[in-house]
Amino acid sequence: MVTESQTQRHWGVALAVLVIGGFMAILDSSIVNIAIPTLENVFSVNTAQVQWVVTIYLLVLGVVVPAAGYLGDRFGYRSVYVAALVIFTIGSALSGLSWSLNVLTVFRVVQALGGGLIMPITMAMVYSIVPRRQIGTAMGFWGLAIIVAPAIGPTLGGYLVEYVNWRLIFYINVPIGILGVLLAYMFVPKFPRVKTSAFDFLGFLLTASGLFGLLLALSEGETWGWGSEPIVLLLTASGFLLLLFVLWEFRAKHPLLDLRVFKFGSFGLSNVLVVLVVVAMYSGVFYVPLFLQTIVGFGAMKTGLIMMPSAFASALMMPIAGRIYDKIGARALVFSGMTLLAVTTYLLHNLSTGTSVGQVILWLTLRGVGMGMAMMPVTTAGMSAVPTEHVGGASAINNIMQRVAGSFGLAGLTALLQHQSTMHAQMLASSYTPTSASATQLFHGLQGMIAGEGIPGIQALHITMTTLHGMIEQQAFVMGIDDVFVAASAFIVVGAVLSLALKTYRTHGGSARTMA
Repeated sequence: MVTESQTQRHWGVALAVLVIGGFMAILDSSIVNIAIPTLENVFSVNTAQVQWVVTIYLLVLGVVVPAAGYLGDRFGYRSVYVAALVIFTIGSALSGLSWSLNVLTVFRVVQALGGGLIMPITMAMVYSIVPRRQIGTAMGFWGLAIIVAPAIGPTLGGYLVEYVNWRLIFYINVPIGILGVLLAYMFVPKFPRVKTSAFDFLGFLLTASGLFGLLLALSEGETWGWGSEPIVLLLTASGFLLLLFVLWEFRAKHPLLDLRVFKFGSFGLSNVLVVLVVVAMYSGVFYVPLFLQTIVGFGAMKTGLIMMPSAFASALMMPIAGRIYDKIGARALVFSGMTLLAVTTYLLHNLSTGTSVGQVILWLTLRGVGMGMAMMPVTTAGMSAVPTEHVGGASAINNIMQRVAGSFGLAGLTALLQHQSTMHAQMLASSYTPTSASATQLFHGLQGMIAGEGIPGIQALHITMTTLHGMIEQQAFVMGIDDVFVAASAFIVVGAVLSLALKTYRTHGGSARTMA
């Protein structure tokens, strides 16, 4: 695709340019979350309605990814990247101009059409322009977008929403997008078009419908109810469509996604590990801020600042891990990173209202180091086993796995949180009998306030019971979050064990060899 001389001369600057696009696409999947309360007030809607601004973006991201490999081959990867960046930038500008929630939702679809193509296209380009002996270093820098953007999103979004204007969370993409397009034409090498067969429309229809249904069910399962008829139908139908897609792709002469790439070395194992690492990442990115804001009562800005050091730790560690990967391979790095990730995730199960901010920051920062050590070496080890001519399809599969893992992980952990919180609430309530010491102590603690305000006895009892109920619910919620971190750490331990089977592939003179 691109000659070796071009690769050696341009890949460093080209990589920096590609990171800009990737960072923007991932950032917009998290930056909007912090603006949900503001959007409710601006458009006079409820939380369930405004949540679609976030959900639709994630759904469309997952749907367009499978077409990335075909489009890159058919029109040239740089051309598709520039087009995707232009569409994303236009969608961002239109989103900032939105005058109603429905209009904003439509413009978010436009934004996601471009954003969904950016990550798989940039990954494929990185593997084509960077020599395999330096791919670890390159992927370490490329992976900054995946790890750092979700952590920075709430902080940046919180600042813009709180101190400037909510529209800036979209407008900020416009100048960066324009700059990214100009830099792409200047520094990213041009990729020739590859002669392709007819587009696998049936394959795209099956996978797009299946992924849309699956991601929708996982996103709305908590709201609609996991046992509700719409969720059950969505999960059943999407599972059936994805099964048909797999069967069709193995029969198709020119498949949309070449699932045969799973036969290459560690590619399949690396995707399993990617799922586990992504679940671990979202357990911290989502539930720690939830705890800090819901239980401790911190604002969005302060919560974002507490999360920031972990993002910097990952940002610092990922390029270092990339350099180490180029020297020793993936196995030791991934095992060490996932072990650290498991330990620090387990430590988070000690979260309580008495946990100091410094302790939380320390745990999160160490988690960031572990994430930086594990995430991109896992992806790189799998992709390094794939021949260059298959990297377009392989990168699309890798990105799909990340999208589904994020949604599936959050849905599963949230269901666990709800179940455990309910169980803990029932256990705690059983200990607060009218004659128990804890209930008596609470009543006496409120007695002074009640007597001082002259509140009648029945109303005083109601206040006491309401306060007691609130205390039980809050404590049960904290215990449920603690259980989530125990479960997430168990998943990561499984990943650490599996990582011992990873192999790193090197290419020399057209032949491949493996190293530990």
